Amino acid sequence: MDARRLETLLLLSRLGSMRAVAEETHTTTSTVSQQIAALAREAGTPLIEPEGRRVRLTPAGRRLAGHAVTILAALEAARLDLDPSAEPAGTLRVAGFGTVIRRSLMPIVARLAVDHPGVRVHIHEHEPAEALSLLAADGIDLALTYDFNLAPAPLDRTVDVRSLWSADWALGVPAADPWTDVAAPEVFARYRDHDWIVNSRGAADEQVVRTIASMAGFDPLITHRADSLALLQDLIVAGLGVGLLPADQETRPGVRLLPLKDPSPVLRTYAVVRAGRTGWPPLTLLLNLLRTVPGQPDPPVG
Repeated sequence: MDARRLETLLLLSRLGSMRAVAEETHTTTSTVSQQIAALAREAGTPLIEPEGRRVRLTPAGRRLAGHAVTILAALEAARLDLDPSAEPAGTLRVAGFGTVIRRSLMPIVARLAVDHPGVRVHIHEHEPAEALSLLAADGIDLALTYDFNLAPAPLDRTVDVRSLWSADWALGVPAADPWTDVAAPEVFARYRDHDWIVNSRGAADEQVVRTIASMAGFDPLITHRADSLALLQDLIVAGLGVGLLPADQETRPGVRLLPLKDPSPVLRTYAVVRAGRTGWPPLTLLLNLLRTVPGQPDPPVG
């Protein structure tokens, strides 16, 4: 099968229309249609079907588009193997949560623009479950995810998981509350009658809250859910509850961080790719660069 036609099919699966593919490749919709038709003849089965005024991939077309990712990556790896001096090139689709994008990915994107201009990065902000779903559907090439040591994410044999950096988390409370340095369950017990704030788009920190609260002998009242850590701090300042926050991040006035130990919640970050895809040179380059960037604290909030 012709590699250019496979690339056209892959773009169609990702962009959703022949017009979009034509614009991306600087060709015409007629050329795109002819490439797909020729590929269908090579495959011996229809790859697209009409959907109103547009087209969509048939089940066979979706399966072939999935194979195209691996085939094109192998061809690129072979090209570099025969010409080690060749510059990696391609567009990487990356999804991750806001903190890892700011701390780890953005510095790399700036470096790529200077050192490897042929590699482009498209960034999508998503919580781990959303990013992993996109990865499984081949909607992205790399997922930047996290879990907690007290709420470990299940392993999946269909993906390649690489550890990045980790960070301690603490309990965010109103600044007027006295500082304490005791075991986590005792800290939590002090706030058994308070409202609690957890993430609105992920369950990991809620699992940590419930785990430590159960060790303290109570069931926390989850009242508010917020995806933004800045909003979570606003809620704490307003006296609307308490919640977990990164221990290495400066807080806004009115918020105090109480350290937690025995157990200490630790957020762990990962780079996740589909198994067998790490040989694609642009992705290999990005994975290697990610391992060189430490998890620096975010800038102050507010």
